[in-house]
Amino acid sequence: MSQAEAQDDALNDDRDEFPRTSWIAPLASTVITLPVAFYALLTSMLMPMACDSCTEEEAHRFDASFGPAFVVSCCGLALSLCVLLASWVCMRKRPAASVFLAVTAPISVLFTWMLFMGLVDTP
Repeated sequence: MSQAEAQDDALNDDRDEFPRTSWIAPLASTVITLPVAFYALLTSMLMPMACDSCTEEEAHRFDASFGPAFVVSCCGLALSLCVLLASWVCMRKRPAASVFLAVTAPISVLFTWMLFMGLVDTP
């Protein structure tokens, strides 16, 4: 057996070691993360309606807290989607990292939503 054939056999062995079920964690994370992220974004976008019947003082406090909280919400949701995408990218080379990222994506969406709700001064 030549050296080239041995290298080809080694490459084929590496391909056979690829876990065939490594796509399950990113898929489950996608099914969970996308609807939860949509709900979090919808909640943060509709939050100004909570202050329709506020007094002027309450409205100023709400407006001052809503701007930075909305930026935090958008950045956190973008980060969550990047983590979800990274779980799909890491699927073949690093299945353990893919599972960790897949679990982290919906958790980061929930953390972002809780942070947003904590930052907004609702009347």
